[in-house]
Amino acid sequence: MLDKIREECGVFGIYTKTNTNVSMSAYAALYALQHRGQESCGIAVNNSGIINYKRGMGLVNEVFKKEHLEQLNGGKIAIGHVRYSASGTAHHHNTLPLVVKHVKGPMALSYNGNLINAPELREDYENKGAIFHTMSGAEVLAYAVTEQRLVCNSIEESLEKAMYKIKGAYSLAIMSPKKLIAARDPNGIRPLCLGELPDGAGYVVASESCALNAVGASFTRDILPGEIVVISDEGINSITTHCGNKSALCVFEYIYFARPDSIIEGVSVHEARIRAGEFLADEHPVDADVVIGVPESGLDAALGYAQRSGIPYGIGLIKNRYVGRTFIQLSQETRESSVKIKLSAMKSVISGKRVVVIDDSIVRGTTMRLIIKILREAGAKEIHIRLSSPPFKNTCFFGADINSKGALIANQKTHEEIRQEIGADTLGYLSIESVGKIARSANCEFCTGCFSGKYPIEVPDELPQDKFDLKLNS
Repeated sequence: MLDKIREECGVFGIYTKTNTNVSMSAYAALYALQHRGQESCGIAVNNSGIINYKRGMGLVNEVFKKEHLEQLNGGKIAIGHVRYSASGTAHHHNTLPLVVKHVKGPMALSYNGNLINAPELREDYENKGAIFHTMSGAEVLAYAVTEQRLVCNSIEESLEKAMYKIKGAYSLAIMSPKKLIAARDPNGIRPLCLGELPDGAGYVVASESCALNAVGASFTRDILPGEIVVISDEGINSITTHCGNKSALCVFEYIYFARPDSIIEGVSVHEARIRAGEFLADEHPVDADVVIGVPESGLDAALGYAQRSGIPYGIGLIKNRYVGRTFIQLSQETRESSVKIKLSAMKSVISGKRVVVIDDSIVRGTTMRLIIKILREAGAKEIHIRLSSPPFKNTCFFGADINSKGALIANQKTHEEIRQEIGADTLGYLSIESVGKIARSANCEFCTGCFSGKYPIEVPDELPQDKFDLKLNS
């Protein structure tokens, strides 16, 4: 696990009424969703019932070239995916969308989340003779759908029946020869929204509204927890059999995962982060000279802290925007050099000042300790760390990269021990009570299990670490 909690994928789907350049639309949307997954990506296009696809390891612009998009042209429907993976599953075989062929025709599937009963389902299918080609939970989900396809009249009915069997968090984009289908788990743990193309030309679904903007679509609404949305030549149909459960959107979407310009469940992510900073200022005030944020995720909360506290806001840390996933990862012994290449301090802002540093979280503490060292070397007089989330103490079972309590510094050390280890003068976390209020007007409730240990559905004691390493394989 890295020193930042990682989201585990973004999904996109587009349905047009006439054959258009849907591959380019998917490409643009995946660019907008790149922050949700930087390990691999893929696009599948339906051209008159024939599904062509391109997938690969790397960023969107690394995997797709002009000729690839031209080869995928000609269809009316496309789905796309960006992905992170669990440890040990970073392999091209696990890239999505997953494309399968069965007796009722081909199907392509992208999903974001984690099926907590995937190991049991996979073992059951294997005992019945199924052969799996990947370590991806998406393949388990595909088996669950195609199993029902033999007795159901439509693919959406098959998905409706399969949802009684699968447990966990999932936002889906499924493409059949004639339909685009989107669905969320009954608790709505992962986001998914619906948009419309200009002049009624078609519809799109995406993990975040920022992807709608990238393709010129207007936001229509969030897909309901448990809802199945079916888009075809007949228009849009909604199946609500699984709706009605208490919602539980992952609150970390507002804190870190989502892009600031996205709107989720009726709330601006940017404004939610501003409020997190305001609550931090109320809960953990301090005498200081300047408030700075750790780029990029700490900037909005830092602005909120500064506005509420009256302490001036400053740009104290500069991020090297050209250091991406292809940057050579240095050894543990030289991690300090890696951080210094990625971040540098503005001495004119920091030197001789009492500095409040805002970030979204501390996972292991390694990076924060090095950031503090950089600020000390730049002449900071005092350093007061404020986090816009509560301490991470528990495993996430629903698609975020927290798969072991032992790797979480807040699970192993006291508040004071953490402060001493990272070298801060003071340390303050946002309370669990306040984190539930940062999106106060949202059309949902929240999962805070990684902070509180209380989950919206029954979960196992720990995530499986055996031969079915299926966490985060969306």
